[in-house]
Amino acid sequence: MRDSDTKLSLRNCEVSSHSSTRDRMQAGSMCVPTSQAKSLHVAFSEDNEDVGERKKKYLTAKYGAHQMALIKKRLQVEMWMYDQLQHLYASKTDTNSEVEIDLDEVLDMESDLIRKEFLLSKLHGAKKSRQDVENFVKELLTRAKTL
Repeated sequence: MRDSDTKLSLRNCEVSSHSSTRDRMQAGSMCVPTSQAKSLHVAFSEDNEDVGERKKKYLTAKYGAHQMALIKKRLQVEMWMYDQLQHLYASKTDTNSEVEIDLDEVLDMESDLIRKEFLLSKLHGAKKSRQDVENFVKELLTRAKTL
């Protein structure tokens, strides 16, 4: 028997070894080979699950050590800033006073004087003293320069 004439007997379908992949797929979508000495191993899944249900893929990014250090430093400054803002606006009666400071916006400003004026205008409703607000602004500008 020649190799090209060899037939693979399958349950629910018959596929010859010289047929194309497309022909094999059309012959039967759920083909399972019977045991033969020279049989090809074909295994089609009998369950019709979506590929998306079987495999959930997540996109992750791997950063280099230097880039990761910069990200951590930035995160530390932002967490510090958040904690300090909570402290500056802490009040027993008013729990709905929030202020947002975009660190990128502050860093994009041309000079420290402009940054300081911007921050002070954002923090005009702080519950703490003017000295506490100015200390926060000074410390934030110092930490922002390290980024």
